[in-house]
Amino acid sequence: MIPHRRTLSDGTALLVRSGILDDAPAILEYVEAISRETDFLSFGPGEFGCTLAQERAVIRDYEAADNRLLLVGIVGGSIVGMLTFGGGARPRNRHTGELGVSVRKAYWGRGVASALLGILLEWARASHVITKVNLRVRTDNTRAIALYQRKGFIVEGTLSRELRIGDRYYDHYVMGLAI
Repeated sequence: MIPHRRTLSDGTALLVRSGILDDAPAILEYVEAISRETDFLSFGPGEFGCTLAQERAVIRDYEAADNRLLLVGIVGGSIVGMLTFGGGARPRNRHTGELGVSVRKAYWGRGVASALLGILLEWARASHVITKVNLRVRTDNTRAIALYQRKGFIVEGTLSRELRIGDRYYDHYVMGLAI
């Protein structure tokens, strides 16, 4: 994928490109950092459980597939946002997949997630493979839900008690966008 340059709402330059093998250590550091910054993720600090070798294997899998995408958003040489999209492995579901997007807390509200989503949707439309993009989002993550709705996603259902943090349960919306 050709790198994309975007200007964030505060004028900061954002570079968005596909993740590469050399990014593996930085991705693992990024994932551990975001796990300490928010409870909206499906994992907490120390729970991601991916070794450097495993992360490199994951990146290779993304590079080899025509229905998978790994994007990193970079500011000043550091990863500040990341998006993954994984399409189905079988002929009957390879046209659809689920995305996950995250942003360092210091960059929330500045347009990083919007830029990553926009590039994913451009890629999906040009892929001639992907015809449906899905995601899950906690029902109390109102900022993320508003962004997804601005991009055209609709709520297709609710998964109750999808996450448990301590003694509290959280529901998720399942949202989708036909391409």
